[in-house]
Amino acid sequence: IPGFYDGVEETPSQILKSWEALGETAETFLGPVGLSIPSGEHGRSVLELTWARPTAEFNGIIGGYTGKGFKTVIAAEASAKVSFRLVHKQSPEKISAAFQAFVRERIPADCSVDFHPHGGSPAIQLSYDSPFLAKAKDALSDEWPKPAVTTGSGGSIPVVGDFQTYLGIESLLVGFGLDDDRIHSPNEKYEMSSFHKGQRSWARILDALTR
Repeated sequence: IPGFYDGVEETPSQILKSWEALGETAETFLGPVGLSIPSGEHGRSVLELTWARPTAEFNGIIGGYTGKGFKTVIAAEASAKVSFRLVHKQSPEKISAAFQAFVRERIPADCSVDFHPHGGSPAIQLSYDSPFLAKAKDALSDEWPKPAVTTGSGGSIPVVGDFQTYLGIESLLVGFGLDDDRIHSPNEKYEMSSFHKGQRSWARILDALTR
C-alpha cells in the first residue's frame, strides 16, 4: 500500500539489543500456535515485527457457497474483514484512505467495492528516554527478580492515544500477565501471584514517581 510506512521510525538499537537478549526465536514464539516462520518484513526479528512494526490483517473472508459439500457456483459478491495494527506516527485516517485507494485501483473495471470503516485510534509510544519510564523500571526491579523489559503491544486502548493527543501526557502501561493466561479466550485466567505482585508494583511505581 503506497505510503503505508510513512512516518514509521526504526527501533533504537539499544531496545533491539534488549529484545535480542530475551532469547526469543521465531520457533519458540510461534511454536505454541503451530507455526515457525513469521510473516512480515524480512530481516527483522519476530519480536520486532510483533512489538514495533505495523501490520495489515485479513480477519475473515466470505464469498460464494460456504455450506456443506461442494457446489460449482460463481460468487456474485465477496467481503472481507480487514484491520491494521498501527505504530507511532501512523494516521488511522490516512491508512484507511490509502487502503481504499489501493483496492479501488485493482478491481475489475465492471466491478464495484464498498467500504464500511469501524473507526480507529492512533498508536502511542512512550519516549524510550522518558524519566517516568526509567523510574518505573527501577521500581519494578524492587518487586521482581528480573529487570523489566520495554516492549510493544497491539492492544487497543483508544483513550491512551487521546491522553497523549489532547492532554499532552504519556501513559505508563505495565503488564503482569503470563504467556499461558490465554487472554481473551473463553478459558482466560490471571494468576493471583501476578495480581498481588502487580498491586505492590504499582505502589512502588507511584512512590518512585513522587520522588
